[in-house]
Amino acid sequence: MDLSTTYLGLPLRTPLVVSASPLSEEVGAIRRMEDAGAAAVVLYSLFEEQIVGEALALDHHLSFGAESFAEALTWFPEPAEFRLGPEGYLEHIRRAKAAVDIPVIASLNGSSPGGWTSYARSIEEAGADAIELNIYYIPTDERMSGAEVEQNYIDILRLVREAVKIPISVKLSPFFSSMSSMARRLEAAGADGLVLFNRFYQPDIDLEHLEVHPHIILSTPMAMRLPMRWIAILHGRIRASLAGTSGIHTASDVMKMVMAGADVTQICSALYRHGIDYLTTIEREMVEWMNDHEYQSIGQMRGSMSQLHCPDPSQFERAQYIKSLHSFTPPAWRH
Repeated sequence: MDLSTTYLGLPLRTPLVVSASPLSEEVGAIRRMEDAGAAAVVLYSLFEEQIVGEALALDHHLSFGAESFAEALTWFPEPAEFRLGPEGYLEHIRRAKAAVDIPVIASLNGSSPGGWTSYARSIEEAGADAIELNIYYIPTDERMSGAEVEQNYIDILRLVREAVKIPISVKLSPFFSSMSSMARRLEAAGADGLVLFNRFYQPDIDLEHLEVHPHIILSTPMAMRLPMRWIAILHGRIRASLAGTSGIHTASDVMKMVMAGADVTQICSALYRHGIDYLTTIEREMVEWMNDHEYQSIGQMRGSMSQLHCPDPSQFERAQYIKSLHSFTPPAWRH
């Protein structure tokens, strides 16, 4: 049984990739992921705020009191000349690369164009096989147009693309007025792959303390429907690799994503629920299903149910909505 696939130009043993999360904070856990069958791992994210915050702190300490001594103004180099940023993340990349044979993908998380994107070069030098650029951005300024929001994504990607030669995937949200157009623009700007979709963590309100606080809820299999739909639409229309994330919990979920056109699936919540070794179960059940249904390879399966190849392409558009409404009967009305 050939489970191999290619993602971002990287040959992978299977389409099972562990997505960015605190699960990858320990090198020992990354080794366990490889042993359990992970074909690659996306490390936990390094955030724009961490890089900028450390840069500002260093700038403050270098310039504090400098105006009191004229010679001090020329003694120190400009802050931009220092190698700024959390060295711990770079060391983690080096240690992970030394510990496992699977690709290690760094995750760089930001929301605005700026100097922090040049840190991607340090990530490349540390040995990362690729960078997943996680653009986590909530446009709250009512004066900002949709076109400006889209351009922000493009600008961030271009800055990172200029800094590195390794592959870049962009993890993005589904909240664009034209996802197909945005996907093509990102590919043209240098994206080697797209990760669909970023599952924004929504705030909650604490009624007892009247505070707004983050509330993390693990995904359910239902969450995969949205990325699966767009992967099915984009498959064959863009050359960039496609990764499906959110709601991947079982072997069936993986195979549906692959049939839609995904090159890989990224798994997180299922591992929090069942443990890292659950990857072994998913792979075993994939092989069993493929044997039962006479599939020889992942390549044979990929894209077979995409919009370009499925028996009824309209099901990925408005017809699906109309048919679903007409076919649904509330449980209380069935008797």
